Amino acid sequence: MPAAGAEQVVEWLQRALERNPPALSEHESKRVLAAYGVPVVQEELARDAAEAVQAAERLGYPVAAKACSPNLMHKSDRGLVFLNLGDASAVKSAVTEITRAAGRTPLDGYVIQRMVGGKREVIVGGTRDRLFGPCVMLGLGGILVEAVADVTFRLAPVEERDALEMVNELRAQRIFGAFRGEPPVNREALSRVLIAVGRMLVDHARIMQVDVNPLIFRGGEPVAVDALITLTAD
Repeated sequence: MPAAGAEQVVEWLQRALERNPPALSEHESKRVLAAYGVPVVQEELARDAAEAVQAAERLGYPVAAKACSPNLMHKSDRGLVFLNLGDASAVKSAVTEITRAAGRTPLDGYVIQRMVGGKREVIVGGTRDRLFGPCVMLGLGGILVEAVADVTFRLAPVEERDALEMVNELRAQRIFGAFRGEPPVNREALSRVLIAVGRMLVDHARIMQVDVNPLIFRGGEPVAVDALITLTAD
């Protein structure tokens, strides 16, 4: 983990532990991932529609707009995610709709995120199993993760050899080669993401679960587009 981020991560986690339930928002979760060296999508947290438009113009269209709150774990199901927004008017409308759909759920703001294009995606997860302890998971990502049980696990901490073995164990791992005009996936970069998630679980006993879904490959490079970190208060 980059030394510059260590104290900041501890502060973010401590602040999250004071909540009920103890969890990080999507934006906070990705800041923790970035502190551990995981490539994350470019995004900004806006407080209102005006700031959302300013953020979109800095990031460059098209953008995504999402509700941001540690109390929201399945935002798409509630109409709290808008993709491929092409101009200021679309961003303003998205913020209005998100506010309406959120109802009484308190929001930290609105995540304005640069759209990431890629034909391949995986899910990277971490969990604290009661029997085995901290484990890291790699599987086919996106909406197919629940329909196609193509996953592999390792106990944390994960070494480079373990991470590369995980990539090779997936039945669909041939998508990591040259695929539909996309270059081969940088397997070493993907392995570093798996190592980082394992390191997070080892470093912080209060982290219960890490969910990076999807991790999209932009060209051959992995980028975390959505993430959630939940904590245990015990």
